[in-house]
Amino acid sequence: MKFAIEINKVTKTFGSLTAVDNFTLNIKKGEMFGLVGPDGAGKTTLIRELCGLSVPDSGDIFLLGMNIKKDRKKIQSKIGYLSQKFSLYGDLTVDENIEFFAEVHGVSGYHAKRDELLVFTRLKPFRKRLADKLSGGMKQKLALACSLIHKPEILFLDEPTTGVDPVSRRDFWKILSNLLSEGMTIFYTTPYMDEAERCSYIAMMHKGKIIAQGNVTDIKNKLDKSILELSSSNIIATNSFLKTKSNYSTQLFGDRIHILLNKQNEHEEIRNLLTSNNFIIEEYRFIPPSFENVFIYLVGNDYN
Repeated sequence: MKFAIEINKVTKTFGSLTAVDNFTLNIKKGEMFGLVGPDGAGKTTLIRELCGLSVPDSGDIFLLGMNIKKDRKKIQSKIGYLSQKFSLYGDLTVDENIEFFAEVHGVSGYHAKRDELLVFTRLKPFRKRLADKLSGGMKQKLALACSLIHKPEILFLDEPTTGVDPVSRRDFWKILSNLLSEGMTIFYTTPYMDEAERCSYIAMMHKGKIIAQGNVTDIKNKLDKSILELSSSNIIATNSFLKTKSNYSTQLFGDRIHILLNKQNEHEEIRNLLTSNNFIIEEYRFIPPSFENVFIYLVGNDYN
């Protein structure tokens, strides 16, 4: 079996809103797939359909060669799902939460697997602690352990590191790397561009549609423009001026402006335009396009 997940022309609407729009995608077995997009892009709706928790209006979904419409129960026994609001039981300990989910999935003799997961997630020293007493990052690792207790073949993760501290995010990715080495297929949704770049294959989603897909290099190559990074004495006013008084596409990144150029020699025109209007340029340089540059450009220019 080449593909773990096959999505064919899936559409889902809520009244006048089309959350998932004729979505087609195949994900290879053992792949780390990232679905990146802003809030409201349709990521959670799609992942719930893949897990059999919501029924699409049209289209077909196959997981591990089985049709989700016909074999939902069988598929659900072979997948793990960590939702944005995974429901841990705060008055149960770490051990008890894992035991509960093992019993829900009908897993017998789970004690060895539970102990393995506690070591795997570095939660063993906290196994007797109530879930409500865990930090945000530890709660996410416990939720992950609960979703792995039945040894799924595909793991769905819906923005699992949102609101989690940087150290816990790094730990979380180390755990996922180990799961990949064991052959698991991981479907990961995120609003964070840096996380998406860790995936072997990526799809950018906007308004229910794929606007770009491929590996990191493939997607970066979709932006056939030069990026001029510029800083000035008043970055907000400079960016506002360029947006209103020029035809250049600009993106504000902290105390820097990224300006998309068709040709590198256009930087002289920009410099003359700014200096003649009393803007002081402190520094400027050309930089390679970032993943975020590509996404903002595609969303802002072609898919409004």
